[in-house]
Amino acid sequence: MSNFCVALYFLGVFLLLTGVLAGCSSKSSASPKAGSNSNKEITMVFYPNESAKNFSASRKALKEELHKATGKKINIQTTTDYNIAIEAIASGKAQLAFMGADGYIQAHAKNKKIEPLLLQSGPDGTKKGASYRSYLMVQKDNADKYKKDGKYNIDNIKGRKISFVSASSTSGFAVPTDEIQKHFKLENKDQLSEGGKFFDKVLYGSTHPGSAINLLKGDADVAAFDDGDLTPFLKVTSGSYDKVGSTFTVRNDADAPFAEFKGKELVNLSVLPVQNGPFVVNSKALSKDDIDAIAKHFTSKEITNNKDLFSDGKGKTPTLWQKKTDKTTLLRVDDDWYKPTHELVGK
Repeated sequence: MSNFCVALYFLGVFLLLTGVLAGCSSKSSASPKAGSNSNKEITMVFYPNESAKNFSASRKALKEELHKATGKKINIQTTTDYNIAIEAIASGKAQLAFMGADGYIQAHAKNKKIEPLLLQSGPDGTKKGASYRSYLMVQKDNADKYKKDGKYNIDNIKGRKISFVSASSTSGFAVPTDEIQKHFKLENKDQLSEGGKFFDKVLYGSTHPGSAINLLKGDADVAAFDDGDLTPFLKVTSGSYDKVGSTFTVRNDADAPFAEFKGKELVNLSVLPVQNGPFVVNSKALSKDDIDAIAKHFTSKEITNNKDLFSDGKGKTPTLWQKKTDKTTLLRVDDDWYKPTHELVGK
């Protein structure tokens, strides 16, 4: 090869590389940055509870309202594990999440850009009383084993088989284990999360209905779950939602997986308040314009009047939020409001 040909060869290679690099540079500069307005899609992730089939109508309604607020394509990510949802929002793969307070705090600990955006108000339309209930329940046939001096308490749950929801659940783990730790004066909660220690056996139902099913099937002697997720399946037939020792009966019109337990009765040994979970945003992965647009739209009457999003809680089909009074609404919220749960979970 002559010197001239060699020169031409290297010139060609140089021009080819320059073109490739220029193309890469051009492509990079054209790609939208995380959190920029140029992103055309938004992904919202759900916990296993709200990923269930009976929440389909509510998820669809939320997807439509998010599109209406932002004009962007909305992707819905359902999950089978709390940790999948926590990782999705913390990593930015999802920009929005519907979470419990404990899960939000775990995601916030991984990424400080994870912020609470909205929560359901209390009955008077403010943050006062913005809570739901966590229970420890037993089958009514065995409930007398948990009575002392004629009153129900949790003295005899030690050594039993227990079902929690998930180690990342606020009402299905963090709150009930905090109560157990205090009642039995335990140094920490470590011995509560697995069998062969404080409990004979520890099960996780993955969802609140799943934890209740573990109790109804007899796989667990005691189970932790909340009221909101069980409303389509259980109703109070003696006492009240706030009173220890109340009887909850599986509804005669309950669908699977409760259909085979119609009429079965449970009794609550304890009831504790839990801070309402937040609608969470990754503020690094979603633009401020989108965040503000979502907050403005979702605090409007249009949302609280949407019966696929807010129901009275008496029907068979659950919704993401429950309209407990005409004043119930969504409110903007910040991390300070979750100080009690921060202290509860130690983060």
